[in-house]
Amino acid sequence: MTATAAETDHEALDPGRWIALVIAILAAFIVVLDNTVLNVSIPTILRELHTTLPSLEWVITGYALTFATLLIVGGRLGDVYGHRRVLVVGVALFGVGSLIASVSKSVGQLIVGEAIIEGIGASLMLPATLAILSGTFRGRERATAFAAWGASAGVAAASGPVLGGFLTTNYSWRWSFRINVIVAPLAIIGALIFMKPGVRTNRRARIDVPGALLIALGMFLLVFALSQGGVYGWWTPLKDVTIAGHTMWAASEGVSLIPMIFAGAVVILTGFVFLEIANERAGRSPLFEFAHLRFKTYRYGLLTGLVLAMGQLGLSFVLPVFLQDAKHLTAARNGLWMLPSGLFVIVGAQLAGLLIRRFGTTAIVRVGLLLYAGGILLILRVVSLDITAWSLLPGLALYGCGIGFAGAQLTNVVLSEIPPESSGVASGANTTVRQVGSALGVSVIGSLLTIRSISVASSRIRAAPLAVSVKAQALAGVHALGSGYSPPPSASRADAAFLQRATQQAVTSGTRFALVFAAVVIALGAGVSLLIPSDASRPDRGRARGVNELEPLEPFDPDPALLGGDA
Repeated sequence: MTATAAETDHEALDPGRWIALVIAILAAFIVVLDNTVLNVSIPTILRELHTTLPSLEWVITGYALTFATLLIVGGRLGDVYGHRRVLVVGVALFGVGSLIASVSKSVGQLIVGEAIIEGIGASLMLPATLAILSGTFRGRERATAFAAWGASAGVAAASGPVLGGFLTTNYSWRWSFRINVIVAPLAIIGALIFMKPGVRTNRRARIDVPGALLIALGMFLLVFALSQGGVYGWWTPLKDVTIAGHTMWAASEGVSLIPMIFAGAVVILTGFVFLEIANERAGRSPLFEFAHLRFKTYRYGLLTGLVLAMGQLGLSFVLPVFLQDAKHLTAARNGLWMLPSGLFVIVGAQLAGLLIRRFGTTAIVRVGLLLYAGGILLILRVVSLDITAWSLLPGLALYGCGIGFAGAQLTNVVLSEIPPESSGVASGANTTVRQVGSALGVSVIGSLLTIRSISVASSRIRAAPLAVSVKAQALAGVHALGSGYSPPPSASRADAAFLQRATQQAVTSGTRFALVFAAVVIALGAGVSLLIPSDASRPDRGRARGVNELEPLEPFDPDPALLGGDA
């Protein structure tokens, strides 16, 4: 069939295209939802699985890392074997991982189900949904379809904490995974019925396996060092490093294992860079095309996206810990308190779409980053044991609008100078960088919260007029559980009240410490965005086609028929 004939077929428009859109949105929705639905359940999971905050970080961090590592590979598999086929496989894996996570009895099993299997499934699902929409819709309908797909992220961000809090409070956090087990078979059936099968090409898959292994191992070591430095010691060893009961590095050693892991990560990631450059020069298909970094919009756009994602997921990780461990909100109330942030992401995205034609894409991204940083500073200002939902609202509103402004339009900036034939790889790299930023955000901000909380709580307990045995037991509990520590039932009423107050004040101090770091990072990101050329100064402005032309998504008014329910 000729290209003209294919276009004619598309113009005839498949009557099932809107159902295909709903399926694509549903697949994207559960991928994004998985990043937010567990945040308000973290304190409950800590208590039920008898684990620590740094260990539980790997559930969220591991999901983002697995997703980021395999995202580009998943997109290429779809190009070769057909995107519908890869979507079905990805959804199936996602459902299986959710089933394992829903019945987990330990944090290790939870990591296998959520971080590894679900992460692999998500890396296959998300690129496939975009490719399917690209081939199904044309003209203004295509813009509407992609706008609806993008709006699903805002809806998932808004509903995730509320849904997670409701399920955790009234049923169990495990239902956050069981929902996926129910949805996955429905999505698979819908995809097989309403999505057109892709045409499998005769060319062999060209996947940069060495590059994928290097980036996976390098990022694993880097994030492990960042998240576990407070546990094992940044320089002086604090405890043995054990794997499956075997001591890999003793606390009696003169130096901690963490600096060596950092060094290993740098060496491996440097090797990845040289390998990808060599692949480019030899004409092989690299996992990441470093030649595209010569474009300032791509180079600085990726860096800005990394910072944006780092602050966004890091904040959504630390704030629920404060609200539940220091403020003692239930998971359900925690979700309701954080609901405005997700709603204002949608509001910000719509406002950005209206203002972009007047002020330009780059300007909107810069304003978004400033709103983002301002929101974090407002949240920082009200973080105390006397915090209320109303006092938190202005900060969450600015924070959400900032994400809507910057996040919704940053992809346009990143791809504005990329040649059309390379837009797929560049788009995958853009999403990969954001996922790595999310993982680093959880690791760094989570580590800062844990380190500061333990330090402040320990200082207060040592200075308190408590019995020696009570002090020793409390200090051991604080170092083991961090923000999740609570006084033992054997403690007297006076001692329990003091220890609880000391822990609350420590978590409050740790939260402020982490938020200061987040605000500084976002401010630096705003500074980096100043290096992105403005729309008018771009040499290709008004000349290029396709992805090279900055065409903002039209403001999208969610239609219940598209999103599967009331907006």
